[in-house]
Amino acid sequence: MTSATPAQPAKPLSLGVIFLTLYIDLIGFSIFFPVGPAMLEWYVNREAEGGLLGTLIRHLEALAHAAHASDLATGALFAGALGSVYALMQFVFSPVWGARSDRTGRRPVLLMTIAGNAFSYLLLFFSGNFLLFFAGRILGGIMGGNIAVAIAAVSDVTSRENRAKGMGIVGVAFGLGFLTGPAIGGLTAGFNLLDRWPGLAAWGVHPFSVPAAIAFALCLLNLFWVQARFTETLPPEARGGAAATLRERNPLHSLFQQPDAAIRRVNLVGFVVTFGFSFFESVISFFTADALHYSPRDLTLIFVNIGLVSIVTQGVLARRFVPKLGEKFSAVAGMALIGVAFAGLGYAIGVAKSAPLMYLMLTLSTIGSGFANVALSSLVSLYAKPEEQGKVLGIYRSLGFLARALSPAVAGWLFFNSGGTITFVIASVILLVSAALGTGLPRPHK
Repeated sequence: MTSATPAQPAKPLSLGVIFLTLYIDLIGFSIFFPVGPAMLEWYVNREAEGGLLGTLIRHLEALAHAAHASDLATGALFAGALGSVYALMQFVFSPVWGARSDRTGRRPVLLMTIAGNAFSYLLLFFSGNFLLFFAGRILGGIMGGNIAVAIAAVSDVTSRENRAKGMGIVGVAFGLGFLTGPAIGGLTAGFNLLDRWPGLAAWGVHPFSVPAAIAFALCLLNLFWVQARFTETLPPEARGGAAATLRERNPLHSLFQQPDAAIRRVNLVGFVVTFGFSFFESVISFFTADALHYSPRDLTLIFVNIGLVSIVTQGVLARRFVPKLGEKFSAVAGMALIGVAFAGLGYAIGVAKSAPLMYLMLTLSTIGSGFANVALSSLVSLYAKPEEQGKVLGIYRSLGFLARALSPAVAGWLFFNSGGTITFVIASVILLVSAALGTGLPRPHK
């Protein structure tokens, strides 16, 4: 751990641009959540007879028939595989963007990655075939690794004493993005451009192009805003040295070579909690559709609830109470609350089939997640040296993306074979394990 550094004055304008960048990134990540089952069905009906998608679907259907699984379970398994690919790209490229921003500054990396994100949405708009959709999600995952850069910029403009408050702003962006993305996806699910202009199908326009168009427009807005108003947060004298080798860019190699035991442990805790929490993101749409017969509009209400609670938690409660309670206590308590709520969520949906109980458990798990995320992000930043914020936060975020790459496949497989209740009980156990691991974290020096 390093000694305290002089407090840096906050830069509200830069924080506002960082907020917008994170917000739009999360819109892109979550915009297809409520339309996932319907979108998968559309591609399957269109391309099931041939090509890559047809081959994959035939194998999954044969597996489902042998296991007596439902079509929704098959969809969850397939969607989990797609989510894993997206997150895997973020895992690979997050430390690359983070380390590059330590050398060249945050602004040029943000401009490059935001432009790349915009292009990925353009591909999704014209993705009338599955391969183009797949390519768009891969590119989006590559450019989505810039989240670590934006969070490093928050560290640049906040003092150590106010780090949790700065990370609370990050949490609000995540919560608002998690609210807006699914809302856009769900509310525009009925707007099919082909109903009015069927000739657009020749250009690859499809029934789900409208959400992609909205995300593309928001990315362009963000790109112009960063270009015009973002003030570089990392001065030249604070930047790192030469470019890292390919081996050094490997986040796992960098983690194992990290001499600070506190940074290694908080990365382990972050990996486990993200792995367990991603079970929810991977199967909730399919679980509620199967057990409660939810439509895309119904699913939108779930994500609206999550987004609103997350905004209040991370924007108000966590920013106020994490500095008072301490980052370590807040992280452990948050992870434990998620674990308990996930067990209740599996019971509410799969056994009781109670929407009110489900919303109560959703609220509790979101509150726990808000405190855990703010506290863990603050701990990573406080453990890291000032000149290594981008690199260390890049490793932390990258390992989170690795967890998100592994989790959808595992959660989809569990849902496929054992159903949603068992899947959420296992996720609950994982979260409680992460809370136990968090008790070994040292208190940061401020």
